[in-house]
Amino acid sequence: MNRKELIIGIAVGIIANTVGTLLYILLFSDLGIVETFEAAVQQGHIGSLLALGAILNLGAFFGFLRIKRDQRAKGVLIATLMTALIILCYKVF
Repeated sequence: MNRKELIIGIAVGIIANTVGTLLYILLFSDLGIVETFEAAVQQGHIGSLLALGAILNLGAFFGFLRIKRDQRAKGVLIATLMTALIILCYKVF
């Protein structure tokens, strides 16, 4: 049961990060989603774009803690750390 809760938390974290990134693009960019993503890659700002999308994970994390779903909160934290590692690998390599 704990493994299932952890996987649900990771999925929620990845979905929240994706939705947060898309929401940021839609609200603050004059370009479309694909054009903004391509411009971010060309200018080297893809890490910043992903990090801004990860802000939505805060709501999911604290929401799960509030309803006493600690394993799901741990899964969201793991998804956030995976995003940070992806950003780090992108910046280094």
